[in-house]
Amino acid sequence: MNRDRIPYVALAGNPNSGKSTLFNALTGLRQKIANYPGVTVEKKEGTCRLSGEGQPVRDVRIIDLPGAYALSPRSPDEEIAHDVIFGLQDDTPAPDVIVAVVDANNLERNLFFASQLLGTGKPVVIALNMMDLAEKSGLSIHPGKLAEYLGATVVPVVASEKRGLDQLRFAIYRLIHHPNVPCLPLPLKPLVEFQVRKVGRALVEKSLVPDTGARGEALRLISSTGASGHPRYAGHPGLQKVVAECRENLKAAGFQWHALEAEARYGWIENVIQAAGINSRSVSQTASDRLDSVLTHRFWGVTIFLGLMLFVFSLIFYFAEIPMNAIESLVAWLTIQVQSVLPEGDLRGLIVDGMIAGVGAVLTFLPQILLLFFFITLLEDTGYMARASFIMDKVMGRVGLHGKAFIPLLSSFACAIPGVMATRTIENPRDRLVTILVAPLMCCSARWPVYFLLAGAFIPSTLVFGFIPLPALVIFLLVVLGAISAILIAGLFKRTILSGARPALILELPPYRRPVLTDVLRATWTRGSQFIKRAGTVILAISVILWALASYPKQPGGSKAEQVKQSFAGKMGRLVEPAIRPLGFDWKVGVALMTSFAAREVFVSSMGTIYGVESDDSDNSSLKERMRTDQYPDGRPRYTTSSALALMVFYVFAMQCASTVALVYRETGGWKWTLFQFVYMGVLAWGASFLVWQIGSRFF
Repeated sequence: MNRDRIPYVALAGNPNSGKSTLFNALTGLRQKIANYPGVTVEKKEGTCRLSGEGQPVRDVRIIDLPGAYALSPRSPDEEIAHDVIFGLQDDTPAPDVIVAVVDANNLERNLFFASQLLGTGKPVVIALNMMDLAEKSGLSIHPGKLAEYLGATVVPVVASEKRGLDQLRFAIYRLIHHPNVPCLPLPLKPLVEFQVRKVGRALVEKSLVPDTGARGEALRLISSTGASGHPRYAGHPGLQKVVAECRENLKAAGFQWHALEAEARYGWIENVIQAAGINSRSVSQTASDRLDSVLTHRFWGVTIFLGLMLFVFSLIFYFAEIPMNAIESLVAWLTIQVQSVLPEGDLRGLIVDGMIAGVGAVLTFLPQILLLFFFITLLEDTGYMARASFIMDKVMGRVGLHGKAFIPLLSSFACAIPGVMATRTIENPRDRLVTILVAPLMCCSARWPVYFLLAGAFIPSTLVFGFIPLPALVIFLLVVLGAISAILIAGLFKRTILSGARPALILELPPYRRPVLTDVLRATWTRGSQFIKRAGTVILAISVILWALASYPKQPGGSKAEQVKQSFAGKMGRLVEPAIRPLGFDWKVGVALMTSFAAREVFVSSMGTIYGVESDDSDNSSLKERMRTDQYPDGRPRYTTSSALALMVFYVFAMQCASTVALVYRETGGWKWTLFQFVYMGVLAWGASFLVWQIGSRFF
């Protein structure tokens, strides 16, 4: 290896193996998070400083690969893990060393992927993580004996407590300077061995894998149709022919070729565990089992989940008020400072009424967004969200929705884009299409600023049951409405236009863990920084454009309110007003609805810009106050509780996201289902809002 080049080390392992915790422990704050090109899979890289006995200190790049159960790509996450390991990802060098992160508490399952990594022809070190949980479970693991049978260094670690990290760093350092490729003694029957070697020779001849990794890759190619169809091999018809011939030979001899790798590896794993003297887990019920009997119960599990979500929303409203007020005060102070420096004119209007009013209106809700991400990350790190998946799978199964659909739908709570991308894990095309069609109904983070603005401004701040703020309860019900609607509509599609059988979901329930606060805070900030970045780019750009539309053409001698009404933006709003008037919306909302098609949270910045342009310079009140006090010429309030409810319901159902529309077009392969989704969601949004306004206006 070129010693002047920075070595790359890949962390690979099953989901819930503690891989990300180990990554954070090794890299600390020296990490960078982005996305792999062309996909929404998160790319995490960091720098780790290594040193050996008497050797100089050396920095290495650590790559935290997406969690995977096998090297046969069945999802975008597993495809990225596969491509990085084999050096097929253009923007990421092939790793010099692989750290196989293995959950010591689930050794048999984790060793399957680890055994595949040991057969790639690359230096591998086994990080035996969560040793503390294994000991508490009654498991007796001898790392030295395990290393002897695996043919690789095994380092016991507890990543959450940073135990064993020095030994792991030294093991990585030693492999970088003295590469040692493990030779995995995976026993195969003679005919199987002959066919595997035939495919292995073809791989080496075509320079697709090194000789040291040919045997493991050949076994995987023969056993997995998905692996042989990978772009890496699709362009080699000669190789495809050899693989097909080997499968036919094995089938003629009575072998089930698609089960060869699983049978061979799990048989080998069983022998390794017995030979290494690893005792089996006690069959007595653990505390985790007793907890799961309640948290995954068909009735109490759902009740606790809903109650927990309501509790989270209540805490957000309690704790976010002080920092939100501080941000509002900061925005008002900044507005005054700019007004005092710049003379009245278009430049001051652009900065104050366009940029500060638009972006500031959205950033005001940053504390609530951060708190929401904090609590969700906390629940994920404890292992509870996997239980929520199990609970919801039971609910969705009753309407015929695919069990694997819950993961994409859960991903859609952050953003519909990764949710739609995650549907690639669903093998059946009809089930995948159903999930794509309903994924945007889940409450994505872009809706939160809209909900927080309208609920905070127009829902009375009374307490329900003495401790639940009514605005929090309303938002919770909106989230539930979106989720229930997604499930019911998916059930309708499954019984009509996209009917089909429902396969079962196999879901791993990880052990309960104590969350690491630093990791939770880091993940919260990572998600929150994306919100801030969006406010500084997309929202800022739209705020500037909308300010120009609301400021021109000039209306000499008229009031600022009349200026906005007669502007380009005002004319756009009044053009669509007849279509939204039956919903209780006016032309200002019409403008915000059109601009928020770029991104839902743009609604808040658009309203902030409109009110900023039409308000006097002395009015530094918040957007909530301006909307609450706004009136029609006859003195009627422009917005009421019922119109606010109708508007929030509109955003529950409407497809107000251009990026999602573009992705659905790409994933479905055309405009047919894209337009169907846009139309059905739009009709649903208009109809639901109409009912809420017509009924609500009689009471509020």
